[in-house]
Amino acid sequence: MGKFIKFILTAFVAVSLLFTLGCKKASSERVISVATDATWPPMEMIDSNGNIVGFDIDLINAAAEAGGFKVEIRSVAWENIFVGLESGEYDAIISSVTITEERKKQYDFSIPYINAGQVLIVRDEEDDCNSLQDLVGRSVGTQIGTTGVYEIEKIDGVKLKSYGELGFAIEDLANGAIDCVVSDTPIAASYVFHNDKYKGKLKIVGAPFTEEYYGIVVKKGNIKVLNTINAGLKKILGTEIVSQLENKWLR
Repeated sequence: MGKFIKFILTAFVAVSLLFTLGCKKASSERVISVATDATWPPMEMIDSNGNIVGFDIDLINAAAEAGGFKVEIRSVAWENIFVGLESGEYDAIISSVTITEERKKQYDFSIPYINAGQVLIVRDEEDDCNSLQDLVGRSVGTQIGTTGVYEIEKIDGVKLKSYGELGFAIEDLANGAIDCVVSDTPIAASYVFHNDKYKGKLKIVGAPFTEEYYGIVVKKGNIKVLNTINAGLKKILGTEIVSQLENKWLR
């Protein structure tokens, strides 16, 4: 009986030790807090259940899984999002942030994860407009002040119509008042794929014709967090994982 009790105690200690080691391993997994302005569908938004969803959210979660770290995502208003990063409220920002030379002076960016440049939106039945060269002789809607305007102005023979709000251009396109709309990729996807009013009526054609890359932002000099995020991104970029996310959110 004494030997049996001793065996049970030994087994209990062994199991407890394994459990403790397992807990230590789990607790040592790095957690990175990430802010996003969840008002930019389909990149980041709040769904009907109150969850933060979107391309960016799926991407950072996939990078975390591949890189062996965890993320805690919180919704932060755009006007405060960089202030919170500077004050250390969170470690990073993923919120459709375009990498610019000016921003790189203030913050560190991850490797680029998507080209969110300008694309063409046409009516679903349109088969002859697939590139900038096909716009000659056509009426094209753009939003005032966007990079799309400058690109379209370089093409002779295009009838350019500028709008204060892109939604008005989209409406004119759907009604046949213009032939095409130029927009950055995420907004184009939002109207074409995630707006019930235009589903089946509009489509995106061609690849982005400007380069406007998004990156994940960290505080200047926070190399540890930056390297952790980049390690995860490198494992998924160019793989089927990202292709599936693009099909889900951007096509």
